[in-house]
Amino acid sequence: MATGTAAKPSARERLLASANELFYREGVHTVGIDRIIEHAGVAKASLYNTFGNKEGLVSAYLASRHERTRDRITRALTRFRTPRERLLGIFDAQGEIFTAPEFNGCAFVAASAESPRGGVVEHAADDYRAWIRTLLTDLSAEAGVADPEGLARQLHLLYDGSLLSARMDRDPSAASTAREAAAALLDAAPRAAEQSVRAAQVAEAVGESGVAVAQGPEPGAGRVAAGA
Repeated sequence: MATGTAAKPSARERLLASANELFYREGVHTVGIDRIIEHAGVAKASLYNTFGNKEGLVSAYLASRHERTRDRITRALTRFRTPRERLLGIFDAQGEIFTAPEFNGCAFVAASAESPRGGVVEHAADDYRAWIRTLLTDLSAEAGVADPEGLARQLHLLYDGSLLSARMDRDPSAASTAREAAAALLDAAPRAAEQSVRAAQVAEAVGESGVAVAQGPEPGAGRVAAGA
């Protein structure tokens, strides 16, 4: 009976796996190319042929972290039915990430702290943060809040703070605390439907007031009649 064998990972896959482990654990500038190559068990030429240089490898590493986080959160949100549950579910997904044995904080924060402005790290971090903001904005809109962009900015601060606290305080429960704060902000946020009703009521009141003014006597008409 023939038995299948697993395909050997490509040089690219092995280099990315090594970068993901070493860069995330120790830092993108602490770990040199030679160490990555040795850990991956590939020839030095493989790295240069695949990624060009270390900067290219760092860019690919951060892109893979982005993809991994995006897929993990997206999968987690499928468990929830209502817009409110999905929005708060982002913090539930964070809590699951925080309890993983390999959790070592935010890869983008760590890499950004070590890197100059304007490089590949900043671009990768910008892309990642733009995705988080868009996700929070879209879910806030689905939840019916009047200002989804404003609520998303507030929730993004909670998301960032939760990550920092979980790493610095070694406290995975930071995600639960952030979720409670997010729920309070969400429940207090004005709803778009309420504002639409209020605007309609104001418009109706203004319209009725305008009709009353138009039907009333012109200013001074009574005095002119009395003096005639």
